[in-house]
Amino acid sequence: MTGIPSAKRALVTGGAGFIGSHVVERFLADGYDVLVVDDLSTGSVANVIEPARLEQLDIVDADALAHCVSTFEPEVVCHLAAQASVTVSVGRPEHDLAVNVRGTMNVCQAARAVGAPIVFASTGGALYGDGQAVPTPEDAPVEPLAPYGASKLGGEAYVGTWGRLYGLPNVILRLGNIYGPRQSPHGEAGVVAIFSDRLLRGQAPTVFGDGEQTRDYVHVKDVASAFLLAGRSGTAGTYNVGWGMETSVLELLAVLQRAAGTTLEPEFQPLRPGELTRSALDSTRIRRALDWSPAISLEDGLADTFHSYAETIEAAS
Repeated sequence: MTGIPSAKRALVTGGAGFIGSHVVERFLADGYDVLVVDDLSTGSVANVIEPARLEQLDIVDADALAHCVSTFEPEVVCHLAAQASVTVSVGRPEHDLAVNVRGTMNVCQAARAVGAPIVFASTGGALYGDGQAVPTPEDAPVEPLAPYGASKLGGEAYVGTWGRLYGLPNVILRLGNIYGPRQSPHGEAGVVAIFSDRLLRGQAPTVFGDGEQTRDYVHVKDVASAFLLAGRSGTAGTYNVGWGMETSVLELLAVLQRAAGTTLEPEFQPLRPGELTRSALDSTRIRRALDWSPAISLEDGLADTFHSYAETIEAAS
């Protein structure tokens, strides 16, 4: 790292991943020195933006993590490292438990040792389950449909408990469906990335279920701003992060087809286990407490994201 180090330091677990790299970028823009902790199992070195530094380690390794955190002495820890696949959590619940619960407890212990608050990336739809009022507020009952939601709930419990036990202003952010540049089209979570990749290659997109299931899509740059505001707030809280609007899978595909200039007919497959039928998040609380609200509309955000994927594919070819 060059120049005089800033007095402000942030550590971002999972900072080489899709959402984490944008969080890193936002903290850098605000004048923070940033250390990325990532095992690179799904993240990429190419996503680590200078002058941030990378420490490659697994958060399940408590000793290595504690040494890293104590050496860097961050003022805030943004915890985004996770096992994020619903289907993997169903097939390998013990792995999901190890990363999302034990790993999060390790982050809590390491952050507490240096007196740093945590901003924890949790999930909205996977926690609340089906059958709730939509858009769903933070005080709604939590009824996960898959181990992934259960492990995120366990992580929330540790982050909240450690905050109360040790007097730290830990913050939990329950995120909607995040999309934007750098999201991988390989996997299940990034439907915008998956659809964009298929459309760019002239291949029919796959829609699971009837395509009428809804999600609350929010651009990754808006999410990164929520992390920065939460990290600077100095107060504890649990907040939804989303638009509060339902968009169906077929509606999402239609917007992307307009951006791509295509009219490909989707191929329908059965709905996967653990998937929700409806989801949108009431984000009134974070708007009032932290003055956060999303700024990038779905139409503009999807068009921008699609063109970023097109440029990436063109550059690669």
